[in-house]
Amino acid sequence: MIREAIGKLVNGDHLEREEAAAAMEEIFEGVATPSQIGAFLTALRIKGETVEEVAGLAQVMRDKATHVEIPEDLGRPVVDTCGTGGDGANTFNISTTAAFVVAGAGAVVAKHGNRAASSKCGSADVLEALGVNINLKPAQVTACLQEAGIGFMFAPLFHPSMKYAGPVRREIGIRNVFNILGPLTNPAGAKRQVLGVPTQALAAKIAAVSRALGSEHTLVVNSTDGLDEISVCAETYVYEVSASQPQIRERIIKPEDFGIKRHPGEVLIGGNAQDNRAITLEVLQGELTPQRDVVLLNAAAALVVSGLASDMQAGLEQAAASVDSGQALQRLKDLVRVSQSFA
Repeated sequence: MIREAIGKLVNGDHLEREEAAAAMEEIFEGVATPSQIGAFLTALRIKGETVEEVAGLAQVMRDKATHVEIPEDLGRPVVDTCGTGGDGANTFNISTTAAFVVAGAGAVVAKHGNRAASSKCGSADVLEALGVNINLKPAQVTACLQEAGIGFMFAPLFHPSMKYAGPVRREIGIRNVFNILGPLTNPAGAKRQVLGVPTQALAAKIAAVSRALGSEHTLVVNSTDGLDEISVCAETYVYEVSASQPQIRERIIKPEDFGIKRHPGEVLIGGNAQDNRAITLEVLQGELTPQRDVVLLNAAAALVVSGLASDMQAGLEQAAASVDSGQALQRLKDLVRVSQSFA
């Protein structure tokens, strides 16, 4: 099947969702050769991925993932805060820091992430620096969700079939569809997400993919200054996918809408894992900084999709209370404790 798919892509023809899924099956089952995988990824990138193609690839990647069970007795919504990375902005770990704020406000966060893509420090890197054991088995992640309200799934451990595509993906050295599949393939099956992407065009596409994959409530965000986050330095495009709405809702938000002062872009720049660890701790300890503002804004969005906040303003208030009460920092301490108990 992958040979036929490559032929269609080279001719500039789109694949049906089922055709894309069949090609991905061959990749993830070790049937496709490295040359075929490289040709497929390159041809798809040159042609440009359609919503149907990405949905087909993502569904197979979800099916092949090592799944994390969500306990039925949690009684709270499960959310993920993540981005595709690759925005080149070298910001600190905004969505990872926000995850603790969201958990402190009462949601359960099933965080799915990896090491750095284009920055110096990915979510896995900063969590390790904070003392979290990221090398967990599915049942251990479930225990973290139950006891800490937040768990981390280190992508390489939960997508074992990537062993066939991973080396080829790195060798061809270009951005390809796997750069956007990670946030769409949460091993815990989180259907509520804040998902950041580096361009507006990609935001619209990923929103449509999320809808096709059965999202309950997702906000796909991209700021006009190029971040895969909600920015406090510029306007942000927001594409809202909700099972209760017939259409994807598009809008633009700005910091001033929520009483937040606009900051210069350099205040969000991070560094290595130790630098970003220090920023995360400053925010969780309640320091009044621009970094706090951007974390609260992104946490507010996650609280909206979780259903715990009725709108962004209510979410901001809940996020601030999570930090100022010490609950957000406590969630970090709980995750360190529970995850390290399995070391």
